[in-house]
Amino acid sequence: MLRRLLLLTFLLNTGTWDLPAAEAPTFTVTLETVLKHDDGTFLWFHPRATVLPGGVLMTLQQHLKVSDYYSGLHVLRRDGITGEWRGPELPPELDWQPQPDGVTLSVADVTPGFHPPTGKVIALGCRVRYAGDGRQLDDVKRAHQTVYAVFDPRSGHWTRWQTLELPDDEQFDFARNACSQWLVQSEGTLRVPLYIARNASERFATTVAECRFDGQTLTYLRQGNVLRIEEARGLYEPSLVAFGGRYHLTLRNDVRGYHSTSTDGLHFGPPRPWTFDDGTELGSYNTQQHWLAHSDGLFLVYTRRGAGNDHIVRHRAPLFMAQVDPETMQVRRATERVVVPERGAELGNFGAAPVSADESWVTVSEGMFMKDSRARGAEGATFVARIRWSKPNRLFVPPSP
Repeated sequence: MLRRLLLLTFLLNTGTWDLPAAEAPTFTVTLETVLKHDDGTFLWFHPRATVLPGGVLMTLQQHLKVSDYYSGLHVLRRDGITGEWRGPELPPELDWQPQPDGVTLSVADVTPGFHPPTGKVIALGCRVRYAGDGRQLDDVKRAHQTVYAVFDPRSGHWTRWQTLELPDDEQFDFARNACSQWLVQSEGTLRVPLYIARNASERFATTVAECRFDGQTLTYLRQGNVLRIEEARGLYEPSLVAFGGRYHLTLRNDVRGYHSTSTDGLHFGPPRPWTFDDGTELGSYNTQQHWLAHSDGLFLVYTRRGAGNDHIVRHRAPLFMAQVDPETMQVRRATERVVVPERGAELGNFGAAPVSADESWVTVSEGMFMKDSRARGAEGATFVARIRWSKPNRLFVPPSP
């Protein structure tokens, strides 16, 4: 039974089914509003979901109206994928940790995921140190590190945040898994994308670490090569997917989005700019892109220029979704769809995840940071864009306790 579970997990997370080529699925989109909040004190932000036995868990935080200033991690739960939402609740283990010197320790940019071999949920994010006015501090060595907390669906309990211990090498003095999709391998190890540097002001590079998880502790084992470009702030906020026997990274850069491909999920080729299949640049820049993998097609979710959206900061709305050609790794322009519409608010900080064989989700909250956001219709809403596939996703295996 365990061997079968591990095999199914491998197929789910790596996309290595030996399947015949098939026509890519079409999809419909239903937009669900989970929350609305816009009282001038905080916004719900960074919603990201994972399926777990019997339902769905979503993590999110309060954006406290100062740039990158976040509360402790809140949690929403629902039974199945259509039940009533419960929460948001703030488990005390995931709350702020005030320090004697007046600094507040918190965690940001969290992505949760289910770990089938142990039946636990791992929430991965980055440690931040806040001054009293909400500024992120870089005042001590290794202030910016990857941290994780573990949720046991059977007991309903979370652990406190723990640090992913990395080698004593200055390249890891800044090392974040932040806003990143990560993978579980067949034997239960993780592929964890990191963006790294010697300090917070240095140009970022990206690498993927292999980690072991025993149900309590996440342990670094090794890393792959380091991807670098000499452009703006470098490569950061990477997201990882596996499809068709290969692994793919999508990488944020201030000027343009990049991607890279690997056969083992650790060693990647040179990063290349994202383009449409007509050769023109995708136009996504200085924000995240994320993946949705279906057994019959690979899809990218992104923002971009050129959509009548010059009034949106960094063109961070609407959210588009389109199929990626797995051979050329270009975005097929004809397949592009809006999955979350622009209403005068930013949508750049989002998540994407499968929740069943028939459905995947894109989760996002409206960033009410422009003066005319309300006038254009934004409400500080947290959305679930429910992507319903035209045929079952054979990569998805329901999680078992």
